[in-house]
Amino acid sequence: MSPRPAAVGTDTEREALVGFLDKQRASLLRKLDGLSDEDARRVPTASALSLLGLLKHSGIWERRWFQIILAGHEHPDEWPAVDEEEGADFALGDDDTVAAWRSFYETQVALNQDIVAGMSLETPCAWPKMAGRNLRWVMLHMIEETARHAGHADIIRETLDGETGI
Repeated sequence: MSPRPAAVGTDTEREALVGFLDKQRASLLRKLDGLSDEDARRVPTASALSLLGLLKHSGIWERRWFQIILAGHEHPDEWPAVDEEEGADFALGDDDTVAAWRSFYETQVALNQDIVAGMSLETPCAWPKMAGRNLRWVMLHMIEETARHAGHADIIRETLDGETGI
């Protein structure tokens, strides 16, 4: 079962940004608690989204935004060096499992928390196309994106088995 984060502290801007993002990350993970791989793959609404696809997409973009775009790390065979079809990061293969993607997501989040801890909110993105943006912008963007996907996940989970709550 995913841990419930403590109340979000707002003494500083950094504390608020980190806290709100971590809360949304935990909400997304909670939506997969207790589901089989089969149920996590189901697409029960009019959209093409599944809970497992949302988790996969979110893990991939956690890495991309913080490690590649913000910190300038390179990952072999990874975007932006490799073009991919739009939506490919939501697509599931036969080997995709909740356990594997949860582990990947949690690993990326931990790495990203370490990256963010050592940066000023004013730190510009290392990726040249985003050099006009900074850590503050990336944090706000990731709060927005993760909250959006946690909301999608909430609807999908409720449709699957009636489980509600963020």
